[in-house]
Formats: sequence, C-alpha cells, structure tokens
Amino acid sequence: MDLENAKAQMRKGVLEMCVLAVIAGRETYPPEIIDQLKGTNVLVKEGTLYPLLIRLKNDGLVDYIWREGVKGPPRKYFTITEDGKKFLEGLTGSWHELVQSVNETIERNAAPAKKGRKKSKGDDPGDPEAPKPLNIEPLPPDA
Repeated sequence: MDLENAKAQMRKGVLEMCVLAVIAGRETYPPEIIDQLKGTNVLVKEGTLYPLLIRLKNDGLVDYIWREGVKGPPRKYFTITEDGKKFLEGLTGSWHELVQSVNETIERNAAPAKKGRKKSKGDDPGDPEAPKPLNIEPLPPDA
C-alpha cells in the first residue's frame, strides 16, 4: 500500500469537518478557507473545495451571500447554518472519540515493543503454567 495515498485518504476524510470549522469561525470566502487550511496538513485545492461547498450548501449546512469586493468582482461569502453547527458539533464529538480510540489502540499495541512488553501467560513455552500447544497435525493411519 502506498503511504502517501493512505495519508491523502485520511485528510480527505476530515476535510468536510475542517471546512465547516473554518466557516463556523467567521463568514468567509473560498480563498480564505484555503489560506486557513494551508498552515495545517489538511491541504485543499479549489477543484476540491468548490464542489464540497456546493454539497454543504445543498445539505443546508452552510449558506452564502454575495458581497462586493474591495478590488474586483463580488465574492460569495459562506456562513454556517444552525443545522451546520449541530452537524459540526456531532462530527467534532465523533472525531475526538475516534482519535482517542486510535491513540489507545496504537499505544496498547505499538508501545510494548518499545518499552518491553509484560509477558502474559503462555508467552514462554518453558513456563510450567503455559498452555500446551495443540497438535493439529493429522494422526498417522496406524495410530
């Protein structure tokens, strides 16, 4: 498996939540969203962001208003709706639970190799309390 592809898939999985979080912070337009996410490892391109914003709008999670630009054409500024706030709250709660579960799993299973894992019953075949290994080989026909 390609590590970079796996990392990209993880980032894509949280992109919706991150975009909603940026919009929840204040009314904003797409280039500002991209700038906000640039400092993170959740990189987003316009070709990904605009379809996501349209989907969020169609789902009633964000809304927008056209505002005159100081220099240049009007801009579409996005705000989060009440439904969007509730949805983001639910996503955020799930995210924290997931991160905690993943961290616990990694620490429980990866850390023992580094720190020296406690032996459990059956780890040492010479241990008198170790369960006897099962012989799953077929018996010879004359036995």
